[in-house]
Amino acid sequence: MGKNFDATGAFGPWLVTPDAVPPGAHGLRIQGRLNGRVMQDARTDQLIFSVPELIATISVAMSLEPGDVIITGTPGGVGAARKPPVYMQPGDVFEVEIEGMGVLSNPVHDG
Repeated sequence: MGKNFDATGAFGPWLVTPDAVPPGAHGLRIQGRLNGRVMQDARTDQLIFSVPELIATISVAMSLEPGDVIITGTPGGVGAARKPPVYMQPGDVFEVEIEGMGVLSNPVHDG
């Protein structure tokens, strides 16, 4: 409940199968850009819990089926934690790029 709300939780522009990424999706670069400015830059091997650990932990509480998507946290650098804070405004564009997968680009809308 803390990560997704109505009209959030975008996916894409592609989903890939496990054979398209390193085992456990280990070591992929993730970058977040606001209007072209790098705000977040990290690698999946910096996750607090590895992908196998996430799968094992989640599997205790619920059944996972092929096609399920697990949402993790976000790399450091979010706007509210910056000094001074940076907040997205209507008309801004936020892009997330994961190495070897592509770029997801979302315009910021009011409301």
